[in-house]
Amino acid sequence: MNTLGVLRNIKEDELNIMLAWRNEPKVRNNMYTQHVISQEEHYSWWERIKVCEDQRYYMYEYNGQPCGITSFNNVDLSNKNSAWAFYTSPSAPRGSGAKMEFLMLDLAFITLGLHKLYCEVLDFNRPVITLHHKFGFETEGVFKAHHFINGEFINVHRLAILKKQWECNRTAQLERIIAFRSR
Repeated sequence: MNTLGVLRNIKEDELNIMLAWRNEPKVRNNMYTQHVISQEEHYSWWERIKVCEDQRYYMYEYNGQPCGITSFNNVDLSNKNSAWAFYTSPSAPRGSGAKMEFLMLDLAFITLGLHKLYCEVLDFNRPVITLHHKFGFETEGVFKAHHFINGEFINVHRLAILKKQWECNRTAQLERIIAFRSR
């Protein structure tokens, strides 16, 4: 599906660019971990995470350019479910989030054979909640006053999609992305 870009393994020499994107205020402010991450902290985290069976991180590349990071977290192959997350680079073309989401849903349900994919989104990140809803994710619940940020408790939305929902929505989503590209 190269017209949408590709998801590939992250190369060791891309860790600094990954860290720079992650520390961008626009990205950082929508994450649970909101402090500026040091290179030492980042490299230490990577050394731990890259050997974890339940964690999988990918570089999103579009037209040969790295444009974002996606991940499966808490992969549970016994119960066929996983959490997922993504963030784009500051220079990613408009629409990259939708392309990344499409590719991750295919990877989850076609390649990994998952039954359910879920995520958590901070209440004020409405554009991402809306994007997930467009792809067929449903809100499973809202964790009230769940996460403490900048002196206040923030609600966290738990969203999920099942494989059968993705199978029903996949073609329409692909057409929507292609139509957006041609504008």
